[in-house]
Amino acid sequence: MRVPLEQSVLANIRTSRMLAAGNRVGVAVSGGADSVALLRLLDRLRDELGITLAVVHFNHALRGAESEADAGFVAELAAALELEFLAAREDVGAEAARQGWNLEDAARRLRYAFFDRVIDEGKATHIAVAHTADDQAETVLAHLMRGTGPTGLAGIYPVADTIVRPLLGTRRESLREYLRANGQTWREDSTNRDVRRTRAHIREQLLPVIERDFSGEIVGHLGELARLAREEGNFWDALVEDRFQALAHRDGDDVRIAVSDVLVPLELKTGGGKDRTSRKCNEFGPLRTLTERLIRRLYEEVRGDRREFGANHVEQVMRLASESSSGHHGELPGGIIVRRTFGELIFSCGEADRQRSDDGTAMLENTYEYVVSLPLCGTARVSIPELGKCFRLKVIDWPVTESDTKRDANALDADLLRSPLILRNWRPGDAYRPHGRRHERKLKSMFLAGRIPSGERAVWPVLESGGRVIWAQGMPAAEDFRARESTRMGFVIEEQGT
Repeated sequence: MRVPLEQSVLANIRTSRMLAAGNRVGVAVSGGADSVALLRLLDRLRDELGITLAVVHFNHALRGAESEADAGFVAELAAALELEFLAAREDVGAEAARQGWNLEDAARRLRYAFFDRVIDEGKATHIAVAHTADDQAETVLAHLMRGTGPTGLAGIYPVADTIVRPLLGTRRESLREYLRANGQTWREDSTNRDVRRTRAHIREQLLPVIERDFSGEIVGHLGELARLAREEGNFWDALVEDRFQALAHRDGDDVRIAVSDVLVPLELKTGGGKDRTSRKCNEFGPLRTLTERLIRRLYEEVRGDRREFGANHVEQVMRLASESSSGHHGELPGGIIVRRTFGELIFSCGEADRQRSDDGTAMLENTYEYVVSLPLCGTARVSIPELGKCFRLKVIDWPVTESDTKRDANALDADLLRSPLILRNWRPGDAYRPHGRRHERKLKSMFLAGRIPSGERAVWPVLESGGRVIWAQGMPAAEDFRARESTRMGFVIEEQGT
């Protein structure tokens, strides 16, 4: 018989549809009470949900023997539950110093990069992490104190690509009660009570005072605020994407948009009935928020993310559009340049990384593009002097044995390929849906997850079929083009020496 907490978590998973029968779920377990409770809950619910589990542990190597003891505890717990144990260890402190990141940011980047590898290697379809309602409240408060807009109020998302959070509506103390009732121990991270850290300060001092002296329901109220902000965010994301697709266009590696469309991205209807008239809103009207969000989307299209791009940078672009004349430009974070050219704004990579062709068109250094004839018969060899590499592209009878299929997991289905088939270097904005993923991913994000050195990314080999990116070296093949059981002929790309 299910206890109330199990019933609540089961209902949350089903209502949100974050997991479905057949999913392979890697449960991220640090050894702390929240993650141990998540593992025990999902272990109890796995038959009813129709999922399989593995235990995923990332050792940050920040607390010496204590970190090693955590890893040992989690390994023993996985063995006791007869679950596969997937672990990685990295010196987060050393990597933070090397990259100039703060410690918490470095820990999160490396941990989630490990999760991405687990997914990309096909060992899991989802990663379940143990964020709770308390974590959500702490996150929203931290964003408020730091200064935030509606996006920050959304807090932690229950589902983010392959990351799922089944406990986001559950209080932390109820998880400890569940563990005690089941005789299950856990590990305590000593750094969680270090109030010199903002999150720990909020957890240990601020939130308890608010609950005691102002509102005993503050955690629930902040969680509801985050939910409403996420719903509004979903609306804005859909509207901005619609406007971006309608108004902006790519020109090689640049993104162009008419200045008038930046400042007036949408027409509004006023009045009613047959006398209704159309008008447009300028930069000072009610659609200023849409303009701001569209500018962020334009920047993201070129850079691949929005890191470091703040409200002051948005205002800078708006001034360029509304007040400057042709020939003016602004420099944005990440080496992105935005230019006013007559009636257009052009977002592009910085000049330090570019060269000019004879007609003045901006091009990446060491750019290359080689067309491979279709249909292929047997083997084609493509030499790329710019890389000092050669690639062999082969059409093969698709293997049916499990071992061969696993070996050629990144093979493509030859029958799905379309002309022109082009082997070229990566370009900003390249994206596709990798095998095992439900959503499209930017190649730049995949480079970060795979820890591809920044100096190698600009010339990274990419295969394009009929105008769509379907493969990148070292990355999972595109889900829509990969070889599978029904494939008659496989298409394999192998690197050779020149």
